[in-house]
Amino acid sequence: MQMIKNFFKTFMLVELLKGMSVTGRYMFTRHITVEYPEERTPQSFRFRGLHAQRRYANGEERCIGCKLCEAVCPALAIKIEIAERDDGTRRTTLYDIDLTKCIFCGFCEESCPVDAIVETRVFEYHGETRGDLYYTKSMLLANGDRLEEQIAKDRAADAKYR
Repeated sequence: MQMIKNFFKTFMLVELLKGMSVTGRYMFTRHITVEYPEERTPQSFRFRGLHAQRRYANGEERCIGCKLCEAVCPALAIKIEIAERDDGTRRTTLYDIDLTKCIFCGFCEESCPVDAIVETRVFEYHGETRGDLYYTKSMLLANGDRLEEQIAKDRAADAKYR
């Protein structure tokens, strides 16, 4: 009896009709495709994109050279060298991030005691060569200067949820 049922199911194309019914059901519903360059989807304030280094209000860089971000980086993408200044404080002389190695986990941002390194919402960047994605201290500080307003807004929004 089961063989006869299976034969008629195959002969009457039941599976095909079930599939066509699903297609028909969704054919006239609202489409959720986003036409990317023209339309943008909303981003979370916790999105992790391009790195930046922040400065204090007086213009001095925040990084104190504790090397916690370098130690916690699972991809070993961060390289830091420090030097002591005349006033006894430490500052970085070299702070490089290789974005081809970076996995954008956010550990560097979480480990920083002075909120010096942050990951911004910028995701539209590229490099034509490998060296273009090797960010130096001056490039990171320039990113921070350019995006400070958005970074501050994101930090304020994040503080509300903690």
